[in-house]
Amino acid sequence: MRFWRVRPGGTYLDGTLGAGGHAEALLSLDPSARCLALDRDPDAVDAASERLKKFGGRVIVVRENFSNAQAVMARFGIPALDGSLLDLGVSSMQLDRADRGFSQIRSGPLDMRMDPTRGETARDLIVRLQAGELARVIREYGEEPHAGKIARVLKEAVSAGRLKTTVQCADLVSRTVPSGSVRPGRHPATRTFQALRIAVNGELESLARFLDFFPEMLAPGGRAVFISFHSLEDRMVKTGIRKFSRRCVCPNDFPKCVCGKPGILRETIRKAVRPSPAEIESNPRSRSARMRVAEKI
Repeated sequence: MRFWRVRPGGTYLDGTLGAGGHAEALLSLDPSARCLALDRDPDAVDAASERLKKFGGRVIVVRENFSNAQAVMARFGIPALDGSLLDLGVSSMQLDRADRGFSQIRSGPLDMRMDPTRGETARDLIVRLQAGELARVIREYGEEPHAGKIARVLKEAVSAGRLKTTVQCADLVSRTVPSGSVRPGRHPATRTFQALRIAVNGELESLARFLDFFPEMLAPGGRAVFISFHSLEDRMVKTGIRKFSRRCVCPNDFPKCVCGKPGILRETIRKAVRPSPAEIESNPRSRSARMRVAEKI
């Protein structure tokens, strides 16, 4: 909350509502604050709505992707925000439910959709893609060096009817990845599951759209906070912030500035903030988190 710098009576966007913890903390901190809370997961919307109902009209909960935040703001007549938050990736609530198909260690359908009412599942994706394209997805989105071998094994298994659950998928990947190439404490299928989830949900595309317009939503002095959990997202966020922070947007080969456009953001912290040892101990899932903050000038 200290990085968000809550203003009395401010209006804020929680673009990844989840269980509602961040929104609840914000609204409890300032009795005059308002929050527009978005999530595409209908289960999250239901759970968080119940949790936040004590705040009455100070919170608006909408089932929507954060990439459509501007349209939702217009619908509710919100001209500008004093702050926005994206806590990217999969939520603990989604990981803990086997039936959602996100976890390598809980047996459930190979689903991974953040909105389980639309789109193709992870199994559908594996069926549809050719081995080479599946390998590209696993390599690029999971940064998995053994993507080619994993893709071939998954395609063979799904063709033979041996790939229907998360545990089946995790076991196949675990037997394919050399044991010495996995960091201690990490499941061998972590990178593959990350890649499939990102592809199924179009996560990087949603983030790219948000990064194109988020400064326009902020009032002067308003802050945007991004929490990411892997290097792909973090690089995108860093690049997106710095694109609007530069004092000149002319191509590098121009001899002098002709754009006349000053930067509209400043980075409040130059390097990403990592969780403290105490936070990791209390919440092991936070160990890979990185936070970046930008302020509208």
